[in-house]
Amino acid sequence: MFRLPLLFMITGMASFILFHLLSLFSVGEWAVGSPRSPDGWFRLHLLVLDWGTMIAMGAVYQLMDVVLQRRIHSERLGYVHYIAFTGGSVILLAGFLRMDTLWIAAGGAAALAGILLFAWNVGRTLLAARLWNPVTVSTACAVGYLALTGMLGLMMGLNFALNWWGAVHERLLHAHIWLGITGWFGLLITGFSFKMLPMFYLSHGFPEKSPRWIVRLWNAGVLAGAFLFLLGLRPVYSMLTVLPILAALILYSLHMRDIRRHKHKKGPGTGIQWTVIMTGALIVYVIGLLCVWAVFPDTAWGLTMTLLSGWMVLWGWVAMTILGYLSKIIPFLWWTHKYGPQAGRPNVPMMNELINERHAGWGLGGMAAGLLVTMTGTGLHEALVTASGVSLLSLCSLLYMGLIVRVFAK
Repeated sequence: MFRLPLLFMITGMASFILFHLLSLFSVGEWAVGSPRSPDGWFRLHLLVLDWGTMIAMGAVYQLMDVVLQRRIHSERLGYVHYIAFTGGSVILLAGFLRMDTLWIAAGGAAALAGILLFAWNVGRTLLAARLWNPVTVSTACAVGYLALTGMLGLMMGLNFALNWWGAVHERLLHAHIWLGITGWFGLLITGFSFKMLPMFYLSHGFPEKSPRWIVRLWNAGVLAGAFLFLLGLRPVYSMLTVLPILAALILYSLHMRDIRRHKHKKGPGTGIQWTVIMTGALIVYVIGLLCVWAVFPDTAWGLTMTLLSGWMVLWGWVAMTILGYLSKIIPFLWWTHKYGPQAGRPNVPMMNELINERHAGWGLGGMAAGLLVTMTGTGLHEALVTASGVSLLSLCSLLYMGLIVRVFAK
């Protein structure tokens, strides 16, 4: 199970590079315009579908071996899933650029078919293993939310083409975004971290009660938010959906602290340290958002706060966590494939020699600085500051991804 996960990850990395090259060519000006435009939809789906989701799917296929100690139900079905999902997302992106509703609907349908094949493959594997713990439950729920996100996306694509649910489109959009970010990415990140962080820190003997409560609270927030958005209730009620997510994040942060306290390794690497930092930053941001929400409920749901939240959650936490984990996952996959049978022989590099940790830290630190400048410009409505921040973010992202790509040359 090396080629299939790596196929998804390489495709995701290529999409990541394309996203930031396009951003640099436009000098970051795309971030100043409205996200609800053909260009905005194209860029968001390029980042979320063709990079984030593609990487996450590859990680799920790979980590099934680690978590369950068994192969995925059908590797061949995984390749069919790759073809359907990749082809559908490309057609979808082309549809956004052309603003062709038929292309959007067709691409969305093909991408959804790939997602459902993925859900079936993972679901059959989990059911056959019969091993239910916070990691597997989080994975199952995350994949289920991904399927629901895809279904809502297809409904919106059909609505573009046929106008079947005109009055409900906004509700579908909000639920689509909520389920995709908090349900799919949120549960997958926290769930896999229950398994991966102890491995990275070489931790043993830490308390293991928190993960069960984290999964329960997170699911409560995801489901409550989805129902509120679909029912079209007033935004002020959505505070109730964020509180369980915040409680889960705080427990998750405390659980990471327990793992670090019981570590038997000096450090897990720069990438993993940055994931811990960004989790703390997200908690601070959510607490601040709730305070603004309580005092200025209308302002909290304005375009500016929505954009700030999107940057913080989607890039500050989701993207930075994925990038941090890639600094460990890619060297592990490549070293195991190329050098595993030769371990211990002369001239065989150590796994930690495949990537320069200091340079990785500079790249991630530069991305964090670019994000901070971008959010500052967005909050102050300074287009030049926003564009400068996005350009810095894209430049550092490309340099960091260059470090990851170089692993394949070692």
